[in-house]
This record gives sequence, structure tokens and C-alpha cells, in this order.
Amino acid sequence: MYKTEVEAVDALSAAYREIRNEIGQVIVGQDEVVKSVLISIFSNGHCLLVGVPGLAKTLLVQTVAQVLHLTYNRIQFTPDLMPSDIIGSEILGEDRAFKFIRGPVFSNIILADEINRTPPKTQAALLEAMQEKVVTVGGHSHPLPKPFFVLATQNPIEQEGTYPLPEAQLDRFMFNVSLTYPSFQEELLVVRNTTANREVELRKILNTDQILYFQQLVRNIPVTDNVLEYAVSLAARTRPGTMTATDEVNKFLSWGAGPRASQFLVLGAKCHAAISGKYSPDREDVQAVAESILRHRIVRNYKAE
Repeated sequence: MYKTEVEAVDALSAAYREIRNEIGQVIVGQDEVVKSVLISIFSNGHCLLVGVPGLAKTLLVQTVAQVLHLTYNRIQFTPDLMPSDIIGSEILGEDRAFKFIRGPVFSNIILADEINRTPPKTQAALLEAMQEKVVTVGGHSHPLPKPFFVLATQNPIEQEGTYPLPEAQLDRFMFNVSLTYPSFQEELLVVRNTTANREVELRKILNTDQILYFQQLVRNIPVTDNVLEYAVSLAARTRPGTMTATDEVNKFLSWGAGPRASQFLVLGAKCHAAISGKYSPDREDVQAVAESILRHRIVRNYKAE
């Protein structure tokens, strides 16, 4: 597609800027949130968006799917949702043979809306899909379309009728992104745009093949040993009871980040460097993605709470 990987990185950086401009026609502000979502997509990861209602979490996911020309399904997670409502089920056909009816998970982008409102049994239906990118029903594995991303939303305020996400599922999300209220000027623009008869025609910037190519490109970006060691040591220092743990970590944490955090720190740093026009990540790229990657992997103890 490109003669050299240098040209490919330049193309990714240019495509990222175009995507940001298109999304900015619909989503006002939330620059860091948009960046994190796009980094997770180009890194082949999943993203958990945490914020109060009305911050355009759902609209952001819809807009990203439209600009990237990807199929999109929204699943509203409720207490009565069953695993088969997500992955699909086998039914007996007219020919007296079982056939698999695909569920909404068979799409490029899945919006798991208010994911913490469904019981752990149903949340677990996403575990295999998020990690192996396949669904197993009746002993048969069904591959999911490529690329495949889960972008989940969660309300941090209302705790009644919610279920904490299992640690295994939390760990499968590359980013835990916290959404904040817009500034006064941003909210003014949001209200002006949404209370008028305004229609926006969004361009489709990339297609499926280009996204898959850029995902592979991100993995091929070289990283120096000192940056690799910095990322691994950053994750290791969050683990209480280890030689690298500080007194504060031993005092206030029950569990730290696992090896998947180290992997995501390096992948996220590579992608952050690429969209910034750099050909190799440095420590600043690791630091840029560290908070969103480590936030949901560190478990505080009773004293810290």
C-alpha cells in the first residue's frame, strides 16, 4: 500500500488529523477522549467510556463508526439481558437441522451501552469475543468480523441496579476513559448546534482494509529497549509486595496492573507516537497513555477507600 513504513506512518498521522476534523463537526470538545478512542481502534483494543449521562458518549461511538465506514450495533445492557441476546443462538430449522442465528455482536463496532447494568453471567458473554475475536456456540466457533471493537459506556454515579464488572473483563479494556463536563464555551456551542435545524454530512475517511493495515503498522513500529523497560517497570511498580513497589503502593493497593497493562502501554505508546508524526515512541508517549491504561487495573484496599 505504501513504499516504506515511514510513508505509512505519515499517512496514519494525516488520516488521524482528518478523522479528528470530521468528528469535530459533531462532537464539541472531548479532544482527549476522541484521541483515546482512536488510539484503541488503531491498536486493536477496546475502550470503556465512563461519564455521567448527556456527555455524548453514544453519539461519539456512532460518529466514529460512520467516519471509519464500519458496521455498528448498539446493545442496551439491562438486568434481564441474556448471553444469547448478545452472541446469538441455535434454532431448529424447517429441515430439522440446527442453524446458528447471529446476534448483534457480529459487527465491527459494538456499543455496549451501560455495560454495568447487566449481571456478570451476561457480561461474561463478551469475554471470548473481546479476547479471541470469536464466538463459540454449540461447540462451533464463529469468527467475528475484522476489525472488531467493543466501546462500552458506564455511568459512575448511579449505583442502584448495577453490577461491578469482573476484573477479567475490565482487564480486556485497553483504555478506561473518564469524560468530564464541557467548558462554558464548548457547552454554548453544543446547545447552539443541537437546538437548531443543523445537518452535518460526514466523510468516510478510511475503509476496513486501511484500518487493518494501520493496525499491523502500529505493531511494526520499532521501540527502543529503554522505552520498553520503562513501560514494564511502570506497570510492575503498581504491584504491592514486590521489590519495585513503593511504600505507598504497599500501604494502599491490594492488586496492581498485570502483564496485559505492559503490553497496552507499549502498543498505546507506539500508536500515540505514530499519530503525532513520530516514527518511534519515547517515554512521553508512554506517559500520555498510562493513566487511562492503569486506572482500571489498580485495586485499592479498604484503607485507601
